[in-house]
Amino acid sequence: MERIMFKSKIHRASITQADLNYEGSLTVDEELMEAANMLTYEKISIVNINNGERIETYLIAGERGSRTICLNGAAARRGAVGDKIIIISYANLSEEEALKHKPTVVLVDDNNNIIDKQFAVEANTIFATE
Repeated sequence: MERIMFKSKIHRASITQADLNYEGSLTVDEELMEAANMLTYEKISIVNINNGERIETYLIAGERGSRTICLNGAAARRGAVGDKIIIISYANLSEEEALKHKPTVVLVDDNNNIIDKQFAVEANTIFATE
């Protein structure tokens, strides 16, 4: 059996742009993607902290060091410049991999500068009942 597990996230990123006329996706600074172990064209979920919207799309790399977070296409209607979002990626893991998996969490400041990178606890320790 495989499980779909939370792989990584960029937490509380600020939307810097919204481009309704682009074909779709979320543009993210390549440096932030790298820190969060995310790849171009990877499927993601976006959770908008300001308005509660949740959408799925894919990533495209933005200019390294630009701190760009840009909603493209229809996603541009789901947030505004300045809104705080959480960008989440997932992975299909075997039962054995899932029990040892440690997600990556990248925390950013109001300007999308990395302030901390953490690894969550292993899945099997979260549910320990001892």
